[in-house]
Amino acid sequence: MWFLGWKGPSGFSASSTAEQVTHGIHETSLTAIITGASSGLGLETTRVLALRGVHVVMAVRNVKNGFSIKETLLKEIPTAKIDVFELDL
Repeated sequence: MWFLGWKGPSGFSASSTAEQVTHGIHETSLTAIITGASSGLGLETTRVLALRGVHVVMAVRNVKNGFSIKETLLKEIPTAKIDVFELDL
């Protein structure tokens, strides 16, 4: 019963973090477009993928806020490849 904190077939549970799930992955050949990249799950996805070497395209409504977040992420992950584009779905 993985939903109670027990590990499922993947070895992860509902309490596993994105960093734990992606541990050991370094993918400089990938590009990911993340919608909603300026907050919540989109921001965390952006952060972890950038940490793992993925080129991340942040698709955001507020470009000014997106660039601010990009600068914050680059302070944490200086080697990150992040682009910011306006996308209003």
